[in-house]
Amino acid sequence: MYLEVKNLVKYYREETPVIKKLNFSVKKGEIISFLGESGSGKTTFLKCISGLEKINSGTISLNNNILNNRNIFIKPQKRKIGFVFQDYPLFPHLNLKENILFNLKPKYIKKLDYMISLTGLENLLFRFPHELSGGEQQRACIARALIREPDLLLLDEPFSNLDSNIKLSMRDEIYKIIKETNTTTILVTHDINDSLNIADRILIFKAGVLQQYDDPVNMYCEPANCYCAKVLGDLNQIDLDGKTYYIRPENIKIVKDSDNKVTIEKCFFQGKEYKIKGKLNGCNWHFFSTKPLRKGDSVCVDYKSVDLIFFDSICDNYFEE
Repeated sequence: MYLEVKNLVKYYREETPVIKKLNFSVKKGEIISFLGESGSGKTTFLKCISGLEKINSGTISLNNNILNNRNIFIKPQKRKIGFVFQDYPLFPHLNLKENILFNLKPKYIKKLDYMISLTGLENLLFRFPHELSGGEQQRACIARALIREPDLLLLDEPFSNLDSNIKLSMRDEIYKIIKETNTTTILVTHDINDSLNIADRILIFKAGVLQQYDDPVNMYCEPANCYCAKVLGDLNQIDLDGKTYYIRPENIKIVKDSDNKVTIEKCFFQGKEYKIKGKLNGCNWHFFSTKPLRKGDSVCVDYKSVDLIFFDSICDNYFEE
């Protein structure tokens, strides 16, 4: 494997490790997305990979080179890893071109025209950071990282500071750039839509422990546990034959008659359809409708048994509202 992490442990206090024996691997050119609640260890992991934090035990190897183990620690500047932060740290006194070329080895300068063209920055080379939009600064940081031909690119919440109207287009652009350069990438994000749209595989963290590592379709349709299921989207709870099951909102259909009657609480317009929130047997339910529904009304819904998801009883507390 191109990137391998074996039994990685990181703690600031030994009794409360941030990362607990993490194991996973990444193929060349893959985009891996890390998901997890705040404080789960995502950003700490990026710092361990990049060398900004030392690990306590385990091994990190990249492109057949050991970066970290009990006896080896490669300094950050020697790791061939590009790191793009969420706040686009460009030097304010340098223009865009100077920012990209700053401290760049001569052998990479020949790639400048290609990287500028790839990131669409041709007409912005002599502007300073304060003269650039958030999306333009983001692309400049991507260009600055990729021109150095990193073995690995780390993206820490790269879309969080972008306005919603340009976020989707920027996400698509960065995906194309990464795939065009075949750059192995780890993306940390809190937005599940970012992960589902651009990641080849998703890794879900909880309290420093890997919960599931799989492709987006399997993660969404066959979550390993209730935590993963909830991280990836809304779930509706239903009790059948003494067992508790869950079902995704998109698998709920409005019908003329059924035993499942939902009392409408809210109706959210989302463009081409409405997202409905209601109560079924005391549980919060979410589903979609092509027409608006009024608060207080009741509507019959149904579903296919094949779409039901079952977890053990430990999961019950994850779905309390």
